[in-house]
Amino acid sequence: MFLMVSGLKKMAKFEGHVLPGTFVLIYGFCLTVKHVLQHLWRTHQPKGQQNMPPFFKRTDYAEGGFLIIAAFVGITVEWFVVDGPHVYFYRNGSWVNLQHSTMYLFFGISGIAMVASTRCKLVPTGVDRLALSLALFVEGFLFYYHVHNRPLLDAHIHKLVLVPVFGGSASTMLEVFIRDNIILELLRACLFILQGSWFYQIGFVLYPLRGPAWDSNDGNVMFITVCFCWHLAVALLLVACTYIVVWSTVRRFSGRQLDTEIGMRNTSSKTSSQKALLEESDEE
Repeated sequence: MFLMVSGLKKMAKFEGHVLPGTFVLIYGFCLTVKHVLQHLWRTHQPKGQQNMPPFFKRTDYAEGGFLIIAAFVGITVEWFVVDGPHVYFYRNGSWVNLQHSTMYLFFGISGIAMVASTRCKLVPTGVDRLALSLALFVEGFLFYYHVHNRPLLDAHIHKLVLVPVFGGSASTMLEVFIRDNIILELLRACLFILQGSWFYQIGFVLYPLRGPAWDSNDGNVMFITVCFCWHLAVALLLVACTYIVVWSTVRRFSGRQLDTEIGMRNTSSKTSSQKALLEESDEE
């Protein structure tokens, strides 16, 4: 019975890292596709063209709605699980740990800011990026104090999360002042992908579903650091491959559309020339 309970707890902790990692991975990949499409559209427009097509506004609504819903679900799950606080802040002689709910709250605020900035022109430009930067900063700030009094390997593998989190916060803050910069946009997406994949790594290292647990020694700590560099390389490669695939797809469809327009023009010109010949023959 004890082994079953411990196994369930390990599975719960494993899923507690994998599920957020999955959401962050999907979010980073969607950001990559979105910003590549926006960049390709901007490069083919006149310099004075500033109005984005309705499609991109819908993607902003979808992104903001995703952040709001994910934050609501995260807060609800943490508060109302079996051993959760159930709307209590002080319980059994101590304050309830609400670090995850606080983190989800700020991401929900960033989602609201994105929807508001897309919907209302009175909202200053850059508020959505500012709110997302603050949400990432709060996440890193809470993670920094999350690792105190933990074993060496546990603390080190969690501290490595601070690299993509604080890096993403800094790059997103730059986007407040430097808008529509594809390098900064793809860097933010890449850091989200890195953060999501590293959550997977934390789950597999600290709560292995099979085999013994990792030994908390200096050799493993150095190997985990090397693994983090590999995750960064894979995230960069994924962003680059996504850019190439999206660019190739857009070029192929735009080429087909151009061929169709040329064919329609040729057909219309032939039709008009035939009509002119018929009119001339009737006059004769």
